[in-house]
Amino acid sequence: MALFYLIRHGEPDWGFKEQRRLSPGRRDFVPLTPLGVEQAERTMNCGELKNCELILSSPYTRSLQTAAVMNRTLGLPLHVEFDLHEWTPDNWQAQNEAEITELWNDYRLHNGEHPNGETRLWETKSSVMKRTMGVLEKYKHRSKVIVVCHGMVIATLLGHSSEQVPYCGIYPFEW
Repeated sequence: MALFYLIRHGEPDWGFKEQRRLSPGRRDFVPLTPLGVEQAERTMNCGELKNCELILSSPYTRSLQTAAVMNRTLGLPLHVEFDLHEWTPDNWQAQNEAEITELWNDYRLHNGEHPNGETRLWETKSSVMKRTMGVLEKYKHRSKVIVVCHGMVIATLLGHSSEQVPYCGIYPFEW
């Protein structure tokens, strides 16, 4: 039985996105703030993490940077898994934040699933679950694994609201 420690990345520097005028499709290149780095460093105080075998990370900068901070302390192998990426509200097509907000509101209105016979740009809750579980299944033969990913991914796996998942929060998840 595998035990996965789901950890949300540290606080991202959304000001960087504005300063660099990154399009919504490039939002995933945003790094951590100095506080986000501190949050990742503080996560190392959790004694359970010291007994893990490896670190899995989303490919997004904020998760990779969080995983790198942890890796520096723990010295574990670090595997990047594309399918640990954050929920995609817009299939990377939105032109601005207002469009993403509108898609998020529609997602919430429909409880994360497209209405019968309809499709939307946003990724369904069941799609997030399927791709994330597909990644974890590859590592189910391990005993303890750190998984650095995103609030919506963790919320979907645990049945929480994404607002309930703080930066660098640690959530044990048994396979």
